[in-house]
Amino acid sequence: MDFDALTKAITVFVQEHRLLAPWVVAGLAFGESMAFISLVLPFWTVLIAIGAVVTGTGSADFWVIAGAAAIGAALGDWLSYWLGYHYHEQIARMWPLKNYPDLPPAGHKFFQKWGPWAVVLGRFSGPLRASIPIVAGTVRMHAGIFQVANWGSAILWAASLMVFGDALGKAWSWMRVAFGH
Repeated sequence: MDFDALTKAITVFVQEHRLLAPWVVAGLAFGESMAFISLVLPFWTVLIAIGAVVTGTGSADFWVIAGAAAIGAALGDWLSYWLGYHYHEQIARMWPLKNYPDLPPAGHKFFQKWGPWAVVLGRFSGPLRASIPIVAGTVRMHAGIFQVANWGSAILWAASLMVFGDALGKAWSWMRVAFGH
């Protein structure tokens, strides 16, 4: 199954199983924010598609889905931070980071420049999203400061993805009506 087929299968599942949708979205957002998983599977596209499906079909409550995405994203970064904190010396030699040797140093440089804002800014950058929480842990960022940046950016990121998907869903619906399809 290729990524497009997986995306379609997940969005159809969310459309057909309204009560399970928040759990699926939380799992996808967790995977998207978890350092090792997000490097392999870019779930943000699926989350945008789900935002469109939620609007277009009324299959689930928009804010419940956005909240589930925020919780999953924050928990994924929290675990990444924990891994960096506890395995700071070994982390660069672990899969899949060993296949991306430039990623941890780039994240570290970004973190040095921006401090706690790196967590917020990194959430919105694909490659940095995977490494910033680990770097925050490896440099021993204060856990409380990390969590404020983590949870705040997770809420903003999830709402942004869902709103973008919502806008795409509304635009698609409008085009279908306007062009008679």
